[in-house]
Amino acid sequence: MSSKPLDYENLNENVKKCQYAVRGELYLRASELQKEGKKIIFTNVGNPHALGQKPLTFPRQVIALCQAPFLLDDPNVGLIFPADTIARAKHYLSMTSGGLGAYSDSRGTPGVRKEVAEFIERRDGYPSDPELIFLTDGASKGVTQILNAIIRGEGDGIIVPVPQYPLYSATISLLGGSLVPYYLEETANWGLDIGNLRQSVNQARGRGITVRAMVIINPGNPTGQCLSEANLKEVINFCYQNNLVLLGDEVYQQNIYQDERPFISARKVLMDMGPPISKELQLVSFHTVSKGYFGECGQRGGYFEMTNLPPKTVEEIYKVASIALSPNVPGQIFVSHLC
Repeated sequence: MSSKPLDYENLNENVKKCQYAVRGELYLRASELQKEGKKIIFTNVGNPHALGQKPLTFPRQVIALCQAPFLLDDPNVGLIFPADTIARAKHYLSMTSGGLGAYSDSRGTPGVRKEVAEFIERRDGYPSDPELIFLTDGASKGVTQILNAIIRGEGDGIIVPVPQYPLYSATISLLGGSLVPYYLEETANWGLDIGNLRQSVNQARGRGITVRAMVIINPGNPTGQCLSEANLKEVINFCYQNNLVLLGDEVYQQNIYQDERPFISARKVLMDMGPPISKELQLVSFHTVSKGYFGECGQRGGYFEMTNLPPKTVEEIYKVASIALSPNVPGQIFVSHLC
């Protein structure tokens, strides 16, 4: 019988090269041991509820009413659900065109995107445009969408911190790009050394790679540090001087367990720096409900915000997002609770 398209040897080579350590060999072995009856504590991925974190009551009550809106018509609903959850559920249902079972706009529900923009403005002190915010099925989906727009082939490089969350190495490999590592300084609280960064870029260029974007994970994953304002300014200047898109993975911004170095968003630092850099550097920032005080990984709610991207580029990203029709609507409701 002849070889078939989905036989292993005929698969897309990028699929076979892609390695995702979070679900890799160790995870598969641990799953086998679990099936054999052994107790396994899975710490390969940030999954708080699987490790015993309890869900917050308010958003779960709101989503329950949104999922079963007929409960709102029950005269006894106020005996089970507090008045504020009833009001919030009605608020979100009014934003939809058919409840949670209907598709939303491919960028996400406009009302929720507006609430996200208001949250960003409160956090950073600068206005945010809802038209430049896309809701996604977790931050990972947004990262993939943006990397897909940036990577044109194996000659395109993305600078990624080491240690890193393997979403980046796996996605860059899957999309056929080249990962360019830069190493964080453990002795400097996992800070970033610009000299090291410059060396990594020069070495990549020496191999014929066109470096097109830089990833920062702030707060760090798995290192947990917050980049200082001075460090962020250095990163922004470096990206500006080298014509790089800055990708800010900021999903752990609510998981800060020290007082000496608070979280500061890359967007706030960029805006503080003023023109011309604040008007020219291209920045995409990511956030999610999977981390922080929600830990709602299974709800798959997230967003990305674009800064200084040309309107035609935003249109193309919208077009590609439309292939999936809509991010999941319950996840969008959870995102609104970040705000």
